[in-house]
Amino acid sequence: MKIIDRIQQCTSEGSIPFYSFEYFPPKTEQARDNLLDRIDRMAFNLHPLFIDVTWGAGGSTSQATLAIAGHAQKYSGCEVMMHLTCTNMTRAEIDTALEAAKKCGIVNILALRGDPPAGQERWTAAEGGFEYACDLVAYIREKYEGYFGIAVAGYPEGHLQTPDREEDLCHLKHKVDAGADFVITQLFYDTAQFKQFYTRCREIGISCPIVPGILPIQTFQSFERMTKMCGVHVPDSLIEELSHIRQDDEKVKQLGITFAANMCRELLEFGIPGLHFYTMNLERSVGQILQALNIAAPRAGPWRTVAGREDNEVRPIFWSCKPKSYIDRTVDWDEYPNGRWSDSRSPAYDFGYHSVNTQKIEPNLDVFRKQWGEPQSIEDIREVFLRFLGGKIQKFPWSEEELVAETNLIMGSLGDMNRKYLLTITSQPQVNAAPSTDPEVGWGPENGYCYQKAFVEFFCPPEFLPTLVQVFARHPTLSYIYTNAQGPVQGNMKDGDVNAVTWAIFPNREVKQPTIVDLQSFAAWKDEAFDTWTSIWGWIYEEGSRARTLLQQVKDTFYLVSVVENDFVKGNLPAVFEEAFAQLPPVQVL
Repeated sequence: MKIIDRIQQCTSEGSIPFYSFEYFPPKTEQARDNLLDRIDRMAFNLHPLFIDVTWGAGGSTSQATLAIAGHAQKYSGCEVMMHLTCTNMTRAEIDTALEAAKKCGIVNILALRGDPPAGQERWTAAEGGFEYACDLVAYIREKYEGYFGIAVAGYPEGHLQTPDREEDLCHLKHKVDAGADFVITQLFYDTAQFKQFYTRCREIGISCPIVPGILPIQTFQSFERMTKMCGVHVPDSLIEELSHIRQDDEKVKQLGITFAANMCRELLEFGIPGLHFYTMNLERSVGQILQALNIAAPRAGPWRTVAGREDNEVRPIFWSCKPKSYIDRTVDWDEYPNGRWSDSRSPAYDFGYHSVNTQKIEPNLDVFRKQWGEPQSIEDIREVFLRFLGGKIQKFPWSEEELVAETNLIMGSLGDMNRKYLLTITSQPQVNAAPSTDPEVGWGPENGYCYQKAFVEFFCPPEFLPTLVQVFARHPTLSYIYTNAQGPVQGNMKDGDVNAVTWAIFPNREVKQPTIVDLQSFAAWKDEAFDTWTSIWGWIYEEGSRARTLLQQVKDTFYLVSVVENDFVKGNLPAVFEEAFAQLPPVQVL
């Protein structure tokens, strides 16, 4: 789809502001592979309207540009715009590049004159080539008619080689009149300069969209080099702030994020519908700027994105309510390939367990006692689970976050389970082809469909387990596993089985399966799940107290059970538990 059509669609539908990202081809093959991963991740997490890939001077990165742009167009789910310059390019070479872009499915071009090649001070046109960007625009329009969408560059403070700003504005109008659809500007740090530029563009008849280019400050050295190279004005206040922290890269980066976010707010309030970020192939600053503006919707999947594990696209569902604990649990593990924990033969597999201590979360134990009381019986414990489900308490031993919206869909059946002493800690509803924009179960890019198998995990009294296993065994579509604190893990899943319990289908992407169930991860998770009874909950009470003793008994005797209903179309997991409820023996008094 042409980017201009997407911009107009955003404007007509009121779905603005939009934003886009620029990348450049790295020099090494390994770096290019890493960039492709980053593009895919940023596209999936942040949903830019489009991305663009630069073209090295004289076509020096032409093959890498085409490879990166083609991959992104095919796999990232983003619309891709490829840069194309006149530098050292004959008409025949221009045609070769455009035909290659067509083969990759690319329909958007940023037409530029380009910088002089390395070692050449003055820019000169190649023999048989084009001297100005407006000539390149006109040629693409004439030869390829309406096939390509075309963008051109604008310079809020004037081009270095055209110090007369009015003359430079005339050059921009020539490019737009030649057939350009919209304008992306060079970077700037003075919003007043951009506003003057924008106003003059409108006054001289440039009516197409003008998207400001934003370059977050990453380091003082790169900022100084870029601003001098581009000849952009830097406000005195920014220079003053940077001068005090120039040696501290982290502080410079944070200042850059804050400054860019403030710039963007001012531009959006001015009425600019979109922003274009020069990422410099970096991810963190752009993501934080968008979050600061509250315009990004990073819904990578059912898992909340957490620092340190952003690269993991597939994770065990057991940690769905405890992402921070998941990070702590796996920080020293090997990579997590093919939706499974690392090979158990790996020397990093059994690195030792570090439980999340309550004191790390909240030093004021009265906060927890107020939430959870001092349980004296199994009924008191059950009440804490029910109160969390009902939203009456916000803190819960097995969850670092509040209940997610999808829990509302199964709240009734979860309540029934807990009232029967099946104490639920993780669950998800059954979903069959819900739109990815669904407010309760949707995730990922637009125009996709989401699927989920019904899943529930709970603690149960030991006297319940034989009845539950008998009932589960009568339902061939169920997968179930269980264990107590001492182990082993049992059930009808075999070692090596990996059960995808959440997945989705998006345009131009492979099937995404972000959450799974498998025996290795369950065996690892069960240690934390059982330990939570005493390390987080029981820890807040005095040693020897009834509450602490009771929670220790639950940890020592109860079972942890995980159940998946594999029939996500006609399955009825609540009915299975209704069947079990009628046969459960009375709960024993602890």
